[in-house]
Amino acid sequence: MGMSPYFAKLRMKVGADLLLIPGVSVLIWDSDGRLLLVADSTSGPWGLVGGAIEPDEAPEDAARREAFEEVGVAVEITGLRGVLGGPSYRMRYENGDEVSYVSTVYDARIDSGEPLPDCDEVHEVGWFGPREFPTVNLDSFAAATLEDLGILLRGR
Repeated sequence: MGMSPYFAKLRMKVGADLLLIPGVSVLIWDSDGRLLLVADSTSGPWGLVGGAIEPDEAPEDAARREAFEEVGVAVEITGLRGVLGGPSYRMRYENGDEVSYVSTVYDARIDSGEPLPDCDEVHEVGWFGPREFPTVNLDSFAAATLEDLGILLRGR
């Protein structure tokens, strides 16, 4: 989907200056204990399903929406894993926009659908087990999230 009309309107006012953005990340697990990761290109790096929370949207609703928009699945939220923020969640996009995310992270499982890339934000999906995490080429946001939650054990 790209940038929402709400954030596009904000960007028209503040330009590329730093915005603090509430977001969600959805850790979608299968019955074998593997995590669904997404990539915005076939060369990676791999990231998490998630995105910004829209005005008046509950975080759990945003998590469900992002899972459906990015990979076409309906998810059942199975728990709140944590709320994360700080220097590791600050980034500058290629267009110069600077953001600092505070991310509400949920565990989830697929309720219906088969994960497929939306070919807009996501171009590849894959399931990865915990033993594979240290060798997966993760984007900085996914690495910080999985490390801060104790899911990925490696130094930054």
